[in-house]
Amino acid sequence: MSETKRSLRLSIFILAGILLAGVIFVVALVTIFMPVRTKNVPSAQTATGISTLPAAEIIDAKGAPMRLVPAGDFIMGSDDEMARDAQPAHRVSLPDFYMDVYEVTRARYMECVDAGVCSDHLNVPDLESYFKESNFPMSSLDWEQAKTFCEWRGARLPSEAEWEKAARGTDGRTYPWGQEYDPAYFQADAGGSHEVGIYEKGKSPYGMYDMAGNGWEWTADPLTVYPGNQGDHSYYRETDRVLRGGSWDHPDRTVVSTWYRFASNIADNSGYVGFRCAKDAP
Repeated sequence: MSETKRSLRLSIFILAGILLAGVIFVVALVTIFMPVRTKNVPSAQTATGISTLPAAEIIDAKGAPMRLVPAGDFIMGSDDEMARDAQPAHRVSLPDFYMDVYEVTRARYMECVDAGVCSDHLNVPDLESYFKESNFPMSSLDWEQAKTFCEWRGARLPSEAEWEKAARGTDGRTYPWGQEYDPAYFQADAGGSHEVGIYEKGKSPYGMYDMAGNGWEWTADPLTVYPGNQGDHSYYRETDRVLRGGSWDHPDRTVVSTWYRFASNIADNSGYVGFRCAKDAP
């Protein structure tokens, strides 16, 4: 073999070695850095990069705005000496769900009446004048009527735990706006109900209005005993459902707290009892 051919083959060999080393180097780089880049992609994203997290706010099929209450634990109840049947404070875990931003208004309820689903058999002296105050909270209807309305919307009445988490968040606050009582954040006198959504500073951590005052709000649940509660349970009845939030007729600082529990018979159609709806997040 000539010297020229030997040199050519050596050059080819060296070049092939360099190319192979380059390929190995690139593969190594990909192997090292690919996991790092993957960690920076949120687990809630698909391979296409589209988020699968529920939206923070939705408008339901009937036009009602609802806000997301994210999944996780929260503190339910209280160890306050005034809490009584809301004792003791304990942790509860809930999945994602949506809650109405506003109490159900008279105008929205009338849509259900007009659709032939809801009943206008209400505890009011004059239906026409009552429904003229269209943006006031719907009241004077019983638990079954409230339940029917929420189901017409493709929703449901919230559980007691859902209502409380939506009102207080995860920091155990006493009022929707925080820890300190402030009568400027809700209607603190017994002067009747008001239009929904006018107390901007009184919103809950998730953006719901009027979770203190205006109208008591029906929940789906009967009054039950909290684990570890040592109080009198003789008045708990299966025919009752829990009401939350206080009302224009019950604006006491304890009553409007996020943990205060009240209950009434499902046939109660008082003028100070209203409701809002909830639904599961997808």
